[in-house]
Amino acid sequence: MSAPGADLVARFLEMLSAERGAAKNTLEAYRRDLSDYLGEIAKKGADALTVQPDGVRDFLGGLEKRGFSAASQARKLSAIRQFHKFLAQEGLNGRDPAANLEGPRRGRRLPKILSVAEVDALLDAARQARAVEGASPAARVRAARLYALIELLYATGLRVSELVSLPRSAARAREAFISVRGKGGRERLTPLTEAAKGAVADFRAELSAAFPKQAESKWLFPADSESGHLTRQAFARELKAVAASVGVEEARISPHVLRHAFASHLLQNGADLRIVQELLGHADISTTQIYTHVLDERMKSMVRDLHPLGDG
Repeated sequence: MSAPGADLVARFLEMLSAERGAAKNTLEAYRRDLSDYLGEIAKKGADALTVQPDGVRDFLGGLEKRGFSAASQARKLSAIRQFHKFLAQEGLNGRDPAANLEGPRRGRRLPKILSVAEVDALLDAARQARAVEGASPAARVRAARLYALIELLYATGLRVSELVSLPRSAARAREAFISVRGKGGRERLTPLTEAAKGAVADFRAELSAAFPKQAESKWLFPADSESGHLTRQAFARELKAVAASVGVEEARISPHVLRHAFASHLLQNGADLRIVQELLGHADISTTQIYTHVLDERMKSMVRDLHPLGDG
């Protein structure tokens, strides 16, 4: 794989790991598929940023001749679609050459979901970590930051990239909402819970006391990184560590899983699907409909329990 292609694939895989909690085997499969794809299109003088839709189709059309099964072809198509979508969303490419490609229809996988009790346990563990006696100022700041991140993510359902890049102005205690700039530059208002506001305020107080210069950063969660704010990979690692302490397996937890929990738990409690769509920042409600499995279970229970001819 060419060096530019390897760099782009590495960034894509980092996103899959941090935002979606992709397992190591999954990441390796994507790496192999994309290495094969970029190697083949390079033979025709193209790369990830210059390939045209016809070039992608030619690659896919040649898979059967190369002996790949239908399942392998579908897997490669999925990897290519997600890769090019990522490049477009990150502003690395102005167009998505795989956007209109069609493949075999497959059932959509349900998102990983944590129960309310598991989220409560996660929050309790993060909260208690802040109260460890004798902790250094740096450790206190890290613990307060993690608790604020988890509270804020579960309260708002933000994408992890939106969360870690929140501006410092989001910490204004009197505001009942925060303004979030999401995909495609779209802005939306997201309500804040008192618990989330309190956790953020406590973190900022700890940060200001221990590292006053860092607290002057324009970011809500500043860090010594290229961007100047906490990276999504660093947050994902810290989240997995605290989840392990309460018995939640590593494969079941990621920032994206907490976003799923936010949406699913709202629907379980009767929230309207359109409202959840707005809160998540989905441009199309079809994206939000992945959560209707929650509504399906509620409706089944309602019919079973309330219908006069239901099982009694």
